[in-house]
Amino acid sequence: MAFSSGWELLSPMTRVSIVALLVLGGYGKDGLEGQPRPIVIDPSARWEFSDESKLFQLCRQGRGRAPWIVTSLSEVPAPKRELLEKYGGKFLQLNMTNLDDGQHRIDWSDLLRTLRANGLRSVMIEGGAHVINSLLEPRSMALVDRVIVTIAPTWLGQGGVVVSPPRRFDEDGHAMSAARLKNVKWYPFGEDVVLCGEVRI
Repeated sequence: MAFSSGWELLSPMTRVSIVALLVLGGYGKDGLEGQPRPIVIDPSARWEFSDESKLFQLCRQGRGRAPWIVTSLSEVPAPKRELLEKYGGKFLQLNMTNLDDGQHRIDWSDLLRTLRANGLRSVMIEGGAHVINSLLEPRSMALVDRVIVTIAPTWLGQGGVVVSPPRRFDEDGHAMSAARLKNVKWYPFGEDVVLCGEVRI
């Protein structure tokens, strides 16, 4: 599993606590076989979509796949479920922990097992600070194979994305880096630079 820090791609959805996952696979093939399957984490199924949503327009044009939506609800409103299934998408139920601040905590191991049980083998996660920090926690870090970070010549300012996972300690109680990459490669794209590396456990 790899994850990307492309948080800006998700900003229109963050107000309803939706995190998007992008499942890799099929690149180089023709038609929809060459398109990734989008996965959306929407714990309370609050995402409002309709037949005219851009996503389904792309489906009708044969330019994209309908998403699979991961939710904590055991029963999803029938109209939403029927519309999603009409385009080849579906809802996946996953148990999540409710936090005091109203957010939901995802067990990444459970999520990946659920996706694997549905035939998926490779996943790229795009998320903001909360998602990235949770994946870099010691209990989840072993699930991540590679990290892709896009660095732009811009300061977001206060309130921007802060990636600062919990600190780790060695057997003697000495502080150590929270996470480090190995086999790092850098790719310039115009003014931006993309960093790719494997997670060192």
